[in-house]
Amino acid sequence: MARTHEFRFSGNADFDFEIRTTIGQAFSGAADIGEVLAAVEGVGEKDHDGWFRAWLGLGDRIAAQADASASSGHAVSAASAYLRAASYYATALNAVASLPTEEELLPTFRKHRAAWDRWVDLVDRDIARVEIPYEDTTMPGYLFRAPGAAGDDRPLLVVANGSDGALTSLWSSAVSGALARGYHALVFDGPGQQSMLFERNVPFRPDWEAVLTPVLDFVRAQDGVDADRIALYGISQAGYWVPRALAFEHRFAAAIADPGVVDVSTSWTEHLPANMRKLLDEGQDEKFDRDMQMGMKFSHELAYTWKFRARPYGTTGYAETMRAVLQYNVTEVAARITTPLLITDPEHEQFWPGQSEQLASLTPGVSTLVKFTEAEGADFHVQPLARALTEQRMFDWLDDRLGR
Repeated sequence: MARTHEFRFSGNADFDFEIRTTIGQAFSGAADIGEVLAAVEGVGEKDHDGWFRAWLGLGDRIAAQADASASSGHAVSAASAYLRAASYYATALNAVASLPTEEELLPTFRKHRAAWDRWVDLVDRDIARVEIPYEDTTMPGYLFRAPGAAGDDRPLLVVANGSDGALTSLWSSAVSGALARGYHALVFDGPGQQSMLFERNVPFRPDWEAVLTPVLDFVRAQDGVDADRIALYGISQAGYWVPRALAFEHRFAAAIADPGVVDVSTSWTEHLPANMRKLLDEGQDEKFDRDMQMGMKFSHELAYTWKFRARPYGTTGYAETMRAVLQYNVTEVAARITTPLLITDPEHEQFWPGQSEQLASLTPGVSTLVKFTEAEGADFHVQPLARALTEQRMFDWLDDRLGR
């Protein structure tokens, strides 16, 4: 029998991970495994356009089913289908990274958000659209209230996204579990994320406390929220956002980094040849840009992906982008964290291997490291096929920290 980390849904590692991530959302209703596997069957490992079209087509088909159910008054069926459609559009949105142009990006994002909003309107949940004050503008978000919480102050979980995740992934990774346990929850688009990037062109920033402090101020002011029991969860690159913010913002009662990320740049620099890293270290940006541009001519796919991944940083040149990414590092500030911190540590972590343990070593007085293994079916970045197990472990820990 093949080991789970050797089994592949696709010969393309990126396709394989996207399939795992999407079907892993099935337990929370954001995917249906059979329709996913049927949609991607036969897509070649180098067929990037076919990959995008498969997900976009699946989203369109399920959204049409949702429309039909809604028009016939079947609200439960419609809500279910809209949530799944939103999830599939989100995967299609990521697939734009390998296309020659980004002309499909904004239309696909808007289909995703429209399906999500239709789910918000129809699902039997207490969900409010909110605008969170942020500098001279606002950040769009959604405030979920726990069932039966009227007149009762409840704990709240702030859920922070990673570099390119969609709101549907946050529903599956944390929000549905929080509501089931009596927590309120808040999701939002921060700088460089989804609507803030695609529609407003607001880029990432490394000092994420400037984002999460106003978010915390906002939720503390909401009716029915226990201001002393507000926790924070961050997935994927938010495994950096969370500890960075905690180093400066100490009012969260507890926090979870899924997984821990100390240095975001390693997922970029580890692919650089030694001579290219040397040029960067020596400040030879012109030579670095020249050699990178030459290298990109030999891989159109890499050139497209680089452009897509660099966009949230608000940079243009190759060296400029690398220097921006190098700022996303908590090594020097992690010791300031005083908030209890749970750090997930999946076997075969492919983007930031070893960094969960590194973060734990930088925060020994406050952190708890929880390993996830292949034997449990819980390996790979953010445990895509073990989200129920992840939910169990992190909420049991959180309940204990918050006295629930």
